[in-house]
Amino acid sequence: MRVLLLYPLFPKSFWSFEKTLALVDCKALMPPLGLITVAAILPQEWEFKLVDHNVQKIAESDWEWAELVILSGMIVQKKDMLVQIGEAKKRNKLVAVGGPYATTSPQEVESADFLVLDEGEITLPMFIAAVERGDRSGVFRSTEKPAVTETPIPRYDLLDLNAYDNMSVQFSRGCPFQCEFCDIIVLYGRKPRTKNPQQLLAELERIYDLGWRGAVFMVDDNFIGNKRNVKLLLNELKVWMADKGYPFGLTTEASVDLAQDEELLKLMVECNFKKVFLGIETPDKDSLALTSKFQNTRDPLTESIDKITRAGMQVMAGFIIGFDGEKPHAGDRIVQFVEQTEIPLAMFSMLQALPSTALWDRLEKEGRLLNSAANINQTTLMNFVPTRNIEDIATEYVNAFWQLYDPSAYLDRIFRYYMKLGEAKNVVSKRPSLKSIRALLLILWKQGIIAQTRVKFWANLIQVLLKKPRQLEIYLTLCAYLEHFTEYRFIVREQINTQLANYMASKPKAEKALR
Repeated sequence: MRVLLLYPLFPKSFWSFEKTLALVDCKALMPPLGLITVAAILPQEWEFKLVDHNVQKIAESDWEWAELVILSGMIVQKKDMLVQIGEAKKRNKLVAVGGPYATTSPQEVESADFLVLDEGEITLPMFIAAVERGDRSGVFRSTEKPAVTETPIPRYDLLDLNAYDNMSVQFSRGCPFQCEFCDIIVLYGRKPRTKNPQQLLAELERIYDLGWRGAVFMVDDNFIGNKRNVKLLLNELKVWMADKGYPFGLTTEASVDLAQDEELLKLMVECNFKKVFLGIETPDKDSLALTSKFQNTRDPLTESIDKITRAGMQVMAGFIIGFDGEKPHAGDRIVQFVEQTEIPLAMFSMLQALPSTALWDRLEKEGRLLNSAANINQTTLMNFVPTRNIEDIATEYVNAFWQLYDPSAYLDRIFRYYMKLGEAKNVVSKRPSLKSIRALLLILWKQGIIAQTRVKFWANLIQVLLKKPRQLEIYLTLCAYLEHFTEYRFIVREQINTQLANYMASKPKAEKALR
């Protein structure tokens, strides 16, 4: 069986970083970990060809070669996924789809022949049996959550490693919390399941043997959901990293209660975790309580962020506007919070109700959903009627995003943040690569010569060189992100304002239908 593994396009988004990635001659931020894991579970006597549409075009020869096309992706990739399903069917190919988008919205991908939903460790064997029987269609589901201790090492050998800025690994699935708007607990449950330490180390060993050096994203939605097992991993990982000379800088996602576990925080830093993404959502405690994000109300958020930063890990954070009962000027409060905590990368979006979540179910019962679909891009208007004027929410959102990524304000914020960031403990002197030298020269040219903020750029850079030169690469990386946001904030403003105008034009009809 010749299998074409096809990963759909991501639209331009907060995380797409096209202009920043171009500085280091990369085409995408991360590889399709789900698809290369699928390839590892499928029979290894089958032939595989991976086409990441974010990295390369799909050639006609790829279609001709394939006997079976498998697609997987997230809801934000749905536009291209639906297009490519159509392209495959037009060529009379057998098509199978799976992943988060297909699992929560199977009715939207019914044109595929096979729907391989939920977690592949259980449903892929069902699919394999069907294909080997000669079946031409089928839907495979499971309410059971598999142990991930038997998950094989993903087929990293299928990737063009040079195309990516980060490699990806996964240690756990599931999250113990119950945030109303989150689909992670719908997909993976509230009991975090983990691999064993040797399993994860074997995956890192594989990408190390393939020649990867640099950033590795631990893609767990809450890496510290099972703290006991995480500490078991970290105690072995720190030995492995030291033995290998710290070849990887690690990034992950975690809940904010990380700051309250000093042992865990220390272990992560010792293992060379450089960045952590926190779901802050909002500084408004009433909104946090309403959406059941109680873990963010137990300790002062500013103190937690400061503690993680001073330990030596960069904090990235997510923010949302549009919660029920939200008071006016929520956008201003988020800007004030980000400026106070000096978080460099603050992902900010309007609230979307995602299919199968508790929020979706509640809004559906209340008759407030505007359509039966969702899109989690940061350029998307809300898909339900909020409790306050949507015009006010959208205006606050656009204004706040504009302020957060104003080039001068951003350079000020990242400089202040960098100066309080704890010193890295595992800095290993390495000869700079041609790629990193090229990136440095491009940053100096773009931000030190042609940018309107060039005076501020040089003034801050000189202070960095004088006071904290050992972490210069971290600071320049933060500067490089500005290449993306300078353009992206215009995209946010244009697309939200266009959608708002369309919504306001049809608002009476929409609201009448909901009454």
